[in-house]
Amino acid sequence: MSDETANVDLLKETYRRWSETRGENAEVFMDLADANIQFGSIPRGAAPLTFAKAYDCRDALREYFDGLHAGWTMVHYTIDEFIAQGDVVVARGTCAWKNRRTGKVAESPKVDFWRFRNGKAIEFYEYFDTAHVAAAAA
Repeated sequence: MSDETANVDLLKETYRRWSETRGENAEVFMDLADANIQFGSIPRGAAPLTFAKAYDCRDALREYFDGLHAGWTMVHYTIDEFIAQGDVVVARGTCAWKNRRTGKVAESPKVDFWRFRNGKAIEFYEYFDTAHVAAAAA
């Protein structure tokens, strides 16, 4: 099995478990992350998504999942496509989250960029409709 195939298989299983637990089990991503993962998110910490920012290690990354869970509940997280080249995998799909305070649902296209080394994620960056998500939090 090639590294590309192995990395895609890792992500398929991780996303399956993430979706199955409706986002309540952050350990599925923590287990995948290298200790020194470089993690980024398109809002870059802008309010009201202050938790969606850059992190430079797995331990600090827990803050992302704590912030996500404090404010949002998953409606669905559906990844339909995986594109792999070398140590990179791009995952594309849609997701929807309900804001706990407002009750509004934000559904957005979702693209996740991953880079792997030795079966661990060393880099991640997520892209989604930040304006729509921020509006659901207002």
